[in-house]
Amino acid sequence: MQRTLIVDALNAEKTQDNIVLCGWVRTRRDLGGFSFVEINDGSSLANMQCVIAHNSEAYTAFGTANTGAALCVTGALAPSPGKGQKWEMQVQSIAVFGLADPETFPLQKKRHSDEFLRGIAHLRARTNKYGAAFRIRSEAAHAVHVFFHQRRFALVHTPVLTGSDCEGAGEMFRATALSPDEESAGKDFFNRRCHLTVSGQLEAESLAMGLGRVYSFGPTFRAEKSNTPRHAAEFWMIEPEIAFADIEDIMELGESLVHHVIDHALTRCEADVRLFDNFVDKGLMDRLRGMIAKSFARASYAEAVAILESSGRDFIFPVVCGMDLQMEHERYLTEEHFHRPVIVYDYPKKIKAFYMRANDDNETVAAMDILAPRIGELVGGSQREERLDKLAARLRELSRNPDDYWWYLDLRRFGSAPHAGFGLGFERLLMLLTGIANIRDVIAFPRTPGSLKF
Repeated sequence: MQRTLIVDALNAEKTQDNIVLCGWVRTRRDLGGFSFVEINDGSSLANMQCVIAHNSEAYTAFGTANTGAALCVTGALAPSPGKGQKWEMQVQSIAVFGLADPETFPLQKKRHSDEFLRGIAHLRARTNKYGAAFRIRSEAAHAVHVFFHQRRFALVHTPVLTGSDCEGAGEMFRATALSPDEESAGKDFFNRRCHLTVSGQLEAESLAMGLGRVYSFGPTFRAEKSNTPRHAAEFWMIEPEIAFADIEDIMELGESLVHHVIDHALTRCEADVRLFDNFVDKGLMDRLRGMIAKSFARASYAEAVAILESSGRDFIFPVVCGMDLQMEHERYLTEEHFHRPVIVYDYPKKIKAFYMRANDDNETVAAMDILAPRIGELVGGSQREERLDKLAARLRELSRNPDDYWWYLDLRRFGSAPHAGFGLGFERLLMLLTGIANIRDVIAFPRTPGSLKF
């Protein structure tokens, strides 16, 4: 089907005859011998107004089609006399593909709550808000790939099914081919326990030790029952790993990546971002512009704790040196103290994962988090422990069997080198770009505790 996208028709520089547009009806008005029909095909926030004369064959074919119907129109693109629109479509013929019963179609022209729309996730991409959110998601993903391609990173695909636990949190989904009455892991498909990955980091590290610079961008899974606006059981992670690099390199890389994606969204999705500025999060565009106008703040963990202790704030979680920072602490640092994103580094070893490089004080590790206003932790990364003896000792300290990580330790036996990487939660980045407060609304079909509807 040779058709023109509505976004291209709206941006045309001259009139055109015999163009074909397809889309779904947003509104229909019958007035003065004409039907004024707005259609949208998902390519842009704006609709195309189609004018159908009641004395035409096109009107006969249009029939009772109304909001929600799918159709294809052929006609002339002509200047519109109406305000706020450059072009309109003067329809010559119509093909109606599918009607939508106006009595039961749930997306009438009115405001719907986010909770209601989550219940019809299969239809919500047709709304202005979610159409805009998912276009921004698409452009942001493209920006990520452009960013790494320009820096000569190789895209790698790490396993979804894994026998390794990267984080050690014990919150992994088990994948099995056994029936419920079979229990022995030795009888399972891989002859051992298998899980859905929580991170592709360990595998990406091994690839970086041959390719130099790599990144993965794919789904990860957490079986933690954190029913909060920031957590989902399935989400997407951007995970670069760099050989011959240290923590300073990944702090710079993480900040540059966030700057790049924000700038891309503001440039390529201005109308969609403005929708969120107008109706979801006032001041969003100015805040995003402010984030790319200056460098992120930096503070060591010890400095961050001192700032929180001297704030005079009565936090729900009292600030104690050695604790993991909570959302309220992260928001205070970014929104009230620094008034911009902040990179916190050199965390206590006891609250971080086994693979993070120990600092000379043996109390902290070369780990860093990028914290963003309203979002909290956006990026988490570290310089990886490249010293075989220290990594093996750390595994034993955490009651892990080094033999289970033989291949990971091999990277330290054969040509070990300093290396570093991070993980960026893609959905949290989208929350930053849109001002959307709930992670369920930046994923087309969110997976959360008790929710597997679609």
